[in-house]
Amino acid sequence: MTQTAMTQKAMTRTAMARTGMAQGAQTAQMARAPRTVRAVQMGALAYREPAGRGEAGEGLVGGGQAAGELGLSRSELARAVQLGIVRGAPPTPGGPARFTRTELDRVRSAEGSPDALRERVETLAGAQATAAALGIGPSRFTRLARCGHITPVGYRINRYRTVMWLYLAVELRDFAATRPELLRGSAPAADRELMAAKVDLRPRKWRERHVGLLLRRTADPWARAAVLASVLPDGDVREIVPDPAERILLAALAPPAPYGHPQVPAAAAVAERLLRAEPPDEVAWYRTSLDFAVTGARDQSKSTGERGPT
Repeated sequence: MTQTAMTQKAMTRTAMARTGMAQGAQTAQMARAPRTVRAVQMGALAYREPAGRGEAGEGLVGGGQAAGELGLSRSELARAVQLGIVRGAPPTPGGPARFTRTELDRVRSAEGSPDALRERVETLAGAQATAAALGIGPSRFTRLARCGHITPVGYRINRYRTVMWLYLAVELRDFAATRPELLRGSAPAADRELMAAKVDLRPRKWRERHVGLLLRRTADPWARAAVLASVLPDGDVREIVPDPAERILLAALAPPAPYGHPQVPAAAAVAERLLRAEPPDEVAWYRTSLDFAVTGARDQSKSTGERGPT
């Protein structure tokens, strides 16, 4: 067995052990947690409508059927939901995404549907395809992306455990139209400095976009705090949120991994690094944001008597 394989196997065993320990500790904490926290941890979210029914009592449509009715593939529908173009119904605990008939009718009635919708969610991956969309060479595109001029909308991990960043085709076309000076000539001085320092802003820019999109999809103060906590290392979350009951609540409300997040352990380990803030200034920003969000959530819980540790 190679050293790399041995290291990966050890990492997998360690991750499994930590998961078991965390689950055991969480179970013990739940027994001591306030009733509202235990309810959330068991999946009783604020959404209390009957499973499979919409806000007005209409039946809900599953993801596969919704994609077919909108003329999209499942991945295209997932991207449309991520971008807020298609709004999913409030989820049932642990259940798949569902959509109201009213929402599907709204999307279908939009001008140019379904072609215009597919165009809005079309993604390109790989330096060759993305560079071709801008009419430039792959090396220039890589430099523009690494220096933060173009923000990925998603990622995939290929069989070589390399991150393949995804970009919206419509945004690439807009970039070509609005920033033509960056497509020709020498690189700006700031870009040269970043490249000399081997800086890669793609993970950070993607996290910023990902968090922003998640925050736009909920007004619940604890759910918004959970989004911010999800990108911080566990140690930082413990420092900002010392109450175990509150951390259980944040964990219960944490957003799922993005669509396309790999399930194979080796690839998942690569992708997991993309989900966590890493540069010190980025970590500091999310720490401050989480502290502010949790303080607001506590205040609202006290004033309304709703979900949250008491």
